[in-house]
Amino acid sequence: MGKENSEKIKILRIINRFNIGGPIWNVALLTKHLPENYETKLVGGQANVTEASAMEILEKLNITASILPSMSRKLNLTRDLKAFFELRKIIREFKPQIVHTHASKAGFLGRLAAFTSGVPVVVHTYHGHVFESYFGKIKSSLIKHVERLLALKTTAVVAISEAQKKAINEQFRICASSKTHVIPLGFDLTPFHPNAVIRLTARKEYQLSDATIAVGIVGRLTPIKNHEMFLNAAHLVVSNSPLNYRFFIAGDGEMKTELQEHAELLGISHKVVFTSWIFPMDRFYAAMDLICLTSLNEGTPVTLIEAQAAGIPVISTDVGGVKNTLINHETGLLLSSFDSKELAEKIEYLSTHREKRIQMSKNAHTFAVEQHSYSQLIGRMDNLYQKLLNDA
Repeated sequence: MGKENSEKIKILRIINRFNIGGPIWNVALLTKHLPENYETKLVGGQANVTEASAMEILEKLNITASILPSMSRKLNLTRDLKAFFELRKIIREFKPQIVHTHASKAGFLGRLAAFTSGVPVVVHTYHGHVFESYFGKIKSSLIKHVERLLALKTTAVVAISEAQKKAINEQFRICASSKTHVIPLGFDLTPFHPNAVIRLTARKEYQLSDATIAVGIVGRLTPIKNHEMFLNAAHLVVSNSPLNYRFFIAGDGEMKTELQEHAELLGISHKVVFTSWIFPMDRFYAAMDLICLTSLNEGTPVTLIEAQAAGIPVISTDVGGVKNTLINHETGLLLSSFDSKELAEKIEYLSTHREKRIQMSKNAHTFAVEQHSYSQLIGRMDNLYQKLLNDA
């Protein structure tokens, strides 16, 4: 183990819940790969019943995590108070020098527990935000006010993209720019790379002919992901193009039945495949020609990074940190609106310009691997922790 535990820098890392997504990879890789002079305790809530559990990821990395069933996604005073006192108890017993919270609920309860327990350094990472598109005007305003108060006592805030930092500092005025540090998400992208043999077998598994254009979208089936836009665009493409298309919706969630009914209403259910959650994802990407994202709000979407690493061009709405996860017209295309017609036009453009798609594929893999390797995440976070501890 190297140094004795008494000499290690203790970090309590708290995440909303252990569900599949960008945040879980962030906390898992930080927990696993920070240098030997750190000791990390990972705590979080359970995945919702409509979400895919991330416990398999933690097991694969040989990470032991503490689950707090009381920390739920929805506001519940009784459960939230219980989670707060459980976190206080963990802090009292573990005695961390750093408490690092990830995402909204963990950021609220975890930071309050850290402040009231006298933890020297408190860090919060915004994985996206809930300041718009999630709730109504009054609730969003209240959330922003609470976040500003929390930020006053937070030692450092981490944004996962330059665009997100700008939104936090300038658009929503949560905290000062000097307190905000940009550290992009990092991933183990070794499973994702262009491979002609894997692509051939993967397309056979999904019953795709050489002439079929496979277009996918990956994510929770919730309103914020805006899957209706994807289905409406699919309808326009199928109606206007002579090419053979198949559209794949990978994920699950509360809107699954509604989206299936919407596909039937549009008359394209025979062209749309609902795959539910897929593990692992590398073969899914290998079978695709294009990956789309239609979200109303995002932080740094893992699906865009994984797809590009697999050599798949992407098309996305221009929200949150998306513009920092692709190069417009080189690794993918950014939409200027939430208009299904524009998305349909972009899908048709890349479908009919094969050489452009091939060049984008090469660019995408190189870009994703260079920008989002987990080694960069580890180095940047280590530097930030050391600076904050020295200042403290």
